Amino acid sequence: MFARKSNTSEQIKLDPLQPLVTRTDSRGNIKYTNHYFKKITGFKEDELVGRAHSIIRHPDMPKIIFTLMWQRLKDNQDILAIVKNRTKNGDYYWITTSFKTTHSEVTKKENGYMAVTYAAPSHAIKEIEPLYEKLLEIEKSDGEIASIKYLLDFFEANDTNYDDYLKDITKKTSVMDTLFHKNKIYLK
Repeated sequence: MFARKSNTSEQIKLDPLQPLVTRTDSRGNIKYTNHYFKKITGFKEDELVGRAHSIIRHPDMPKIIFTLMWQRLKDNQDILAIVKNRTKNGDYYWITTSFKTTHSEVTKKENGYMAVTYAAPSHAIKEIEPLYEKLLEIEKSDGEIASIKYLLDFFEANDTNYDDYLKDITKKTSVMDTLFHKNKIYLK
C-alpha cells in the first residue's frame, strides 16, 4: 500500500455529474485514470499507473465485496457496486461504480477492466454503510466465509439478490417522484 501523508478521514463530496474513470489490466493494475480521478484521490499519474487499483481501497470496505467484484469480472459479468475509497491523504469518498471487462479491438480477448464511477447517492450510503460495517465486523471476528453467509442471509431475508439490491438503493429519484410516492399522490 502507498504511504499516506496524513489520515484526516474527512469525506470528500464529489460532483455528481463528473465521472471518475479508471482502466486496469487483467490483474487490476492501473493503466489509465481520468483527470477528475487524480484530482479527487490526490495521486499523480506516475503514482498510479502500474500500481494495483487497491491503492485507493478504504479499510472500512469488507473484503467480500471485492471478492464478489473479482468473481463477477472473471466470469465476464459487469457489476454495479457502492464503494468507499480512500485518497492519498486519508480522506474518503463514496462512489457508485460500474465495472466492466474490456476486450482488445484486434484480438477480441479480455485485456482488463474499466470502472466508471459517480458520487454515490446519500440515501444509498445510509442504506449500505451499516451492512458494510456488519460484514467487516464479521470478517474480523469469524472470517470471510462467515461474512459471505451473512450477506446471503441478508439478501434472502430481504427477498432480493446483490444486483437487485444495488439497483434498488441506487435508484435516482426526482423531486416529483419523491413527492408522489412518499405522499401517495396519484395523478388521474
